[in-house]
Amino acid sequence: MRKPSLYKSFFNAFRGVLLMLKSERNFQIEAAAFFINLFLIFYLKLITIDAILILILCFGVLSAEIFNTAIEKLCDFIHPEFDKRIGFIKDISAGAVFLMTVLSIVVGILIYSKYIFLKLNF
Repeated sequence: MRKPSLYKSFFNAFRGVLLMLKSERNFQIEAAAFFINLFLIFYLKLITIDAILILILCFGVLSAEIFNTAIEKLCDFIHPEFDKRIGFIKDISAGAVFLMTVLSIVVGILIYSKYIFLKLNF
């Protein structure tokens, strides 16, 4: 089988992100959080390292959600009926997203708090 062209590979990857945006509610929420963070990065004028940390965490959560969805869809395809072993796989996959989200919130609070308090104190 021949490899697809580089253009086709990028197109397929972009289509995958669009499919996630179109069909997955949690991804939509996380994408909205990403855009809020993008706004805050510019509005609060974050220093480069803080902006980089926020962006890495945002993309980490979005990527974790994509992996979680892929695992869940694969499990449903392989074993459509309820099975507690499949449930275990889905739960630990969702747990990875949860941990990444918690980390992102904690780091976000630590980073943004210094900028917000700075703005409040003029």
